[in-house]
Amino acid sequence: MQPSATVLVYSDDANTREQVRLAAGRRPAADVPPVEFLECATLDAVMTALDRGGIDVCVLDGEAAPAGGMGVCRQMKDEIFNCPPVLLLMGRPQDAWLATWSRAEAAVTLPVEPVEFAGTLAALLRSESAVRI
Repeated sequence: MQPSATVLVYSDDANTREQVRLAAGRRPAADVPPVEFLECATLDAVMTALDRGGIDVCVLDGEAAPAGGMGVCRQMKDEIFNCPPVLLLMGRPQDAWLATWSRAEAAVTLPVEPVEFAGTLAALLRSESAVRI
């Protein structure tokens, strides 16, 4: 049996976390492993999960409050050695420059469009930067 990939999903909104799970499904593409989701609603939960390890990709909600995903991403990139790749959920396409500032590997806009999201997540799971920490 193929090992699964762990995808951390950070959003203070349960509906956004559900959109991510439904868009990705159990396997976002045939050539990547099945995914298991670890849902986090707070920055503390994200950092605790990353400290524990075993995360392959992080999906962060740029619209989360009080800690937005863009700032969380930048903090992760500054503080975590071999930080997993990050897929950022943005409220508007015009926020792409903020995704660059945060150092996210990829970004898509909200609401989550399933085909675009699954393809972007699969690309990150295939990437060499998807090193499990």
